[in-house]
Amino acid sequence: MNLFQDATVSPFANEVEVLNYALTLEHLEATFYREAIATFGADAYVALGFQASVLDKIVAIGQHEADHVAVLTEVITSLGGEPAVEAVYDFGYTTLEEFLATAAAVENLGVAAYTGAAQYLIENDALLTAALTIHGVEARHASYLNLVNNTIPFPDVVDAPMTPDEVLAVAGPFIVG
Repeated sequence: MNLFQDATVSPFANEVEVLNYALTLEHLEATFYREAIATFGADAYVALGFQASVLDKIVAIGQHEADHVAVLTEVITSLGGEPAVEAVYDFGYTTLEEFLATAAAVENLGVAAYTGAAQYLIENDALLTAALTIHGVEARHASYLNLVNNTIPFPDVVDAPMTPDEVLAVAGPFIVG
């Protein structure tokens, strides 16, 4: 397993582009949760054998994602950049079980994306620290959702980084406009 990418050849033109990459993923996640929260109530969770409080945790995750959007938008703007905007998505789930499985996949993807992109912020300690604080929260989301999906919450000894192209290959099909 290669844990290190060649950071000398960045796929990003600058730090704002790295942050917009993260913002694009955060928009996807925030929309994903917003739509699911509007679709599945506590009764749907109970019908699957979960406690109704699982929905409360999904709502908290959704709020975190919305807050990540707000923070990244503010930082990009403060750096003189133009923040990426929310796209139109089709997440493909129709049942709560499908939503929960997709949620775990999306959060694990976010962890891998931040792991891969953080190296391109090493010239700015404040931005790197900010990215790592979001990465930590994304990892907690992934762990919780892995547990909800009855899979090991900590599946690997390390979180392998993904390149932007690898992330796009997974997330791209969700983006429809």
